[in-house]
Amino acid sequence: MIGRLWAIAYSTFREAVRDRVLYNLIVFALLIVGAALLVGQISIGIERLVLVNLGLTSISLFGIVIAIFIGIGLVSKEIEKRTLYTVLAARPVRRWEFIIGKFLGLVGTLTVNAFFMSAGFFAALLYLTHRFQRADADLLVAIYFILLQFVLITSLALFFSTFSSPLLSAVFAFSLFVIGTFADDMRGFAKLTEGGTKWVMTGMSYLVPNFSSLNVISQVAHSVPVPGHLVLLNTLYVLAYAVAVNCAAVLVFEKRNLK
Repeated sequence: MIGRLWAIAYSTFREAVRDRVLYNLIVFALLIVGAALLVGQISIGIERLVLVNLGLTSISLFGIVIAIFIGIGLVSKEIEKRTLYTVLAARPVRRWEFIIGKFLGLVGTLTVNAFFMSAGFFAALLYLTHRFQRADADLLVAIYFILLQFVLITSLALFFSTFSSPLLSAVFAFSLFVIGTFADDMRGFAKLTEGGTKWVMTGMSYLVPNFSSLNVISQVAHSVPVPGHLVLLNTLYVLAYAVAVNCAAVLVFEKRNLK
């Protein structure tokens, strides 16, 4: 089982790495970081603040785009090329192994991409400030939270790809990302309402993925430390949410007629 999962994950990683669009997005993200460096040098007194905000935001957004762009085609491309039938029939691969393998492969791809973009970001930061500060350690926490965002959006994109077209899957995944970014605001709004509206808004705020709790870019940009308990809670939350969504993806894919 482990061998089959590894084979599917590695195949997914290799295919994603060969995608030219992936390289274009990475290069563009690094250019944004470079632009942030130039803007930071112009902005007297807030150089680090500008660079951290723009740099980490570019890493997050471009990673989300990559996750959605590649994730929505993980199943549909295999069906269109008819390679999925070969994998499931000629090889002893179960459908759930195929889904989980694809998920792990894309998460691995995003992790590698985030590493290179983060390396460019820290190089720009070092060039700007000439030395790392103790507060810069929290930047690693922010990047870790960005990786958790990638895990969430990958599971969502893969789930939608099991039953919908690539275009609709992209719309669904991106919509949930936008809504989840305002999950905390939805809870605040629910407290101001009454009756059915309050219950609906509260339920939706807990049902959608809470991307807002994973965004600490502004906090670390102002050198405000991230509490240790928040790291633990966010990790457990993302793992539980991703497992639930992947289980749903497996259930849908198991019942799908591929003929």
